[in-house]
Amino acid sequence: METSARKRSITVGLFVIIGLIIFIVGILTIGSMKKVFSSTISVKTLFDDVNGLKQGNNVWYSGVKIGTVKTIRFLSNSKVEVILHIEEKSQEFVRKNAKAKVSTDGLIGNKIIVIYGGTQKVPSIEDGDELVVEKMESTEEMLAVLSENNKNLLGITSAFKTISKNILEGKGTVGMLLNDERLYNDVDQTLAALKKASVNAQTMTASLSGFTDKLNQKGGLANDFATDTVIMRDLRTTIGRLNETVTSANGMVSNLKTASENLNSNRTSPLGVLLHDETTASNLKGTLQNLESSTEKLDENMQALRSNFLFRRYFKKKAKEEAKQPVKEAVKDSVSQ
Repeated sequence: METSARKRSITVGLFVIIGLIIFIVGILTIGSMKKVFSSTISVKTLFDDVNGLKQGNNVWYSGVKIGTVKTIRFLSNSKVEVILHIEEKSQEFVRKNAKAKVSTDGLIGNKIIVIYGGTQKVPSIEDGDELVVEKMESTEEMLAVLSENNKNLLGITSAFKTISKNILEGKGTVGMLLNDERLYNDVDQTLAALKKASVNAQTMTASLSGFTDKLNQKGGLANDFATDTVIMRDLRTTIGRLNETVTSANGMVSNLKTASENLNSNRTSPLGVLLHDETTASNLKGTLQNLESSTEKLDENMQALRSNFLFRRYFKKKAKEEAKQPVKEAVKDSVSQ
């Protein structure tokens, strides 16, 4: 009996020792996971909504766990104060201007606090500091926005359905273009005409470009007109003289017109009498005829004198002198040369 009781006591003692060892290992493991035995500092954050955050949830920075949520409590202004315990060994990496937000560990995991941002020029956080909180939209707000987007998408789909139905039925301009072959041909011809007009416009533009190049080419008449100030000055002078000539011509034409009007109106002047008095004109014509007949009779008398023996010697001498005159002039020219 004593032996069996002793064995039973030893067995119970072994189980108790093993249980204590497991308990201590579990406490150490959990404490290591929860950072219970490491040195920490306290940092405060103020949220409008923590979205289900609980005490003991983890704090992450750049994908690394650096602390846990210590306490969560309400304030009088409907704010939620969250106290974070941050490991001292991670303190130097978190800056005072860093921000905090509530996020999720995975797609459907636990809520966590994510610290991000901060610049190297700003000092590291210290015990009692407060981190700025970025307002995050809640799941309900995101679902409401998604629902509203779904309604809008449904409306757009319905509108497209109506438009496609009208197009298939040949309603509207697009429907007529797709279903009416005659209108399609007209549009095709119009586009062909526009294409041809575009080609003509390009050709005209190229021609204008070539003409402009010729105008800009030095030595050409157009370029001289555009750039040579001497030519332009001479051209202006010539045009001025032409204007003066035109003005003089206009004056002369005006004078001739006045003289003509005077001749037509003043019939007492000599020219007026000659132009308008038939009797005077007839007398003048008769006088001219008499002068012509007198001249003929004078020629006859001269021929008669040539035949008369009294004047024959005189006319022969005069004929000889007229015959010698060309010879004298030829000799004189040769001597002068």
